[in-house]
Amino acid sequence: MKKMSMMLFTTFFCSSLLLSACTKDTAAPAAPSTAKESATASNVAPVGQFPIVKDKITLKVAIKGSSLVEDMKTNGYTKWLEEKTNVHVDWTILDEKSSKEQLNLLLAGGSLPDVIMNLDVSPEQQMIYGEQGVFVSLTDLIEKYGENTKKIFSEMPEAKSAVTAPGNKIYTLPYINDCFHCSLDFKMYVYKPWLDKLGLKEPTTLDEFYNMLKAFKEKDPNGNGKADEIALIGGAGSTATKSQVDVFLMNSFIYDDGFKRMTVNNGKVDVAYNKPEWKEGLKYLNKLYKDGLLDRQSFTIDKAGLKTIAENPDIAIGGAIPAHSPSDITIVEGKSGRWLDYQPIAPLKGPNGVQKATWLAYDKVSNGKGQFIITNANKNQEATMRWADAMYTFEAALYSNFGVEGSSWEKAKPGDLGRDGAPASYRLLIPYGRVQNENWAQYGLNYRTDKDYYAGQAVLKLPDKEKMYYDITKKNYDPYKPKLEEIVPPIFFSPAESQQLADLDKTINDFVVSNIALFTTGDQDIDKGWDNYIATLEKMNLKKYIEIYQKALDAKNVKK
Repeated sequence: MKKMSMMLFTTFFCSSLLLSACTKDTAAPAAPSTAKESATASNVAPVGQFPIVKDKITLKVAIKGSSLVEDMKTNGYTKWLEEKTNVHVDWTILDEKSSKEQLNLLLAGGSLPDVIMNLDVSPEQQMIYGEQGVFVSLTDLIEKYGENTKKIFSEMPEAKSAVTAPGNKIYTLPYINDCFHCSLDFKMYVYKPWLDKLGLKEPTTLDEFYNMLKAFKEKDPNGNGKADEIALIGGAGSTATKSQVDVFLMNSFIYDDGFKRMTVNNGKVDVAYNKPEWKEGLKYLNKLYKDGLLDRQSFTIDKAGLKTIAENPDIAIGGAIPAHSPSDITIVEGKSGRWLDYQPIAPLKGPNGVQKATWLAYDKVSNGKGQFIITNANKNQEATMRWADAMYTFEAALYSNFGVEGSSWEKAKPGDLGRDGAPASYRLLIPYGRVQNENWAQYGLNYRTDKDYYAGQAVLKLPDKEKMYYDITKKNYDPYKPKLEEIVPPIFFSPAESQQLADLDKTINDFVVSNIALFTTGDQDIDKGWDNYIATLEKMNLKKYIEIYQKALDAKNVKK
């Protein structure tokens, strides 16, 4: 069955790689080394002038849908950006949960959009499609039309490094979110009123965490006389990636980055999920599950489902929930007030003294994933570059993430101070995280710096969301983050290596994730099944997988 699954995936992936090496009977066009000026370039205004085109153009843009945006076509930011740039957008909205599969089908179908935006195109795919000329190299376009982009590259060299492929090719523009609390966002939120009612302190060890959950389950902390408390529940799927139940707890045994679960030890790439410590972490998860403290829905429920549990009407039923922030599981400044009741606890000390926090050190540059790609179907590449570059302004960031000026935000008033006591630059009028039609809910391109964007928001009343997020992260998570050299940086691979990784990466990581669920729930016995699990990883060519990463990391380090 496993072999058949791998064959099916390989077949599907080959069909999705348009003009790639999987298609042997089709001649691939040579990738242009530079972007030549198109016939439509004369319609583009000089850099710094708006609108960016004299005669309105339409761009076909494929983007992942957002449950927080009512309609991208009539959205307030969409209208503002069109008025400013004279660029109209014809949207192709991909399903939020199956966007990767839909993107592959879109690419395989031959009818390409002009722009692929916010679809997390991997560095491997960027290399494959870039080398075939399907994705346009932006290097020359940035040099000529990327006023803001070049400024960002100068101020944040790691952003340029993250998106620069071999041969000085840039196939995607970076999405910048230099958010301190977001970089340490695999947190565990605990419902504090239950701790207070039961006379419990915040747990600091795995044993104390177990005892807290047992009390939540058995001592009726919500006081309704029913056994309806859910002690611990996590989330699954693309909308709940920061709510995976294993990440926070596994970091008490071995470092878990929540994604590929890779680390760098003394310059050597390695993985966590084939180590004895990983096995011990799975045993702890299984113990929580067997004792009824970990809800089975943890491997099926999405972010919306978690929010339904945390915001259960009238009475609280959720005890501990891993999440990025309160906005993931509660309604910030909502009537229930639970966004303040759920508070993140610090990483727990494990049996061998391990106590780590997942640090997404490169997440501020989207870890090299493609967030804005121009395809070879685009006849207005110069105008598209200027349109993208316009999204990097501070004003655009406020429209993109909050909404219309005067409705969702306004300029700071004299005396307004940010979270650090410095003069603020803007006021937020409506809390983020609700379904609306004024902003793109953090989609598009962004240049959000911690200093200007996050610390620049005026603190109008306490508790203040941004100040609270910053303070609790600084106190409970920052002391436990790993060293930067222990984290795998954004890496590009050769086309041949990209082809190999495209299969290996998904096959191996899907297998790991599925076995976390199987071992945790006891559907597969840990002691009896561990050797077979390790043997299967070896058959999946884990050794080659690590070697490819090692070779690319070594090459990246040589270039420094």
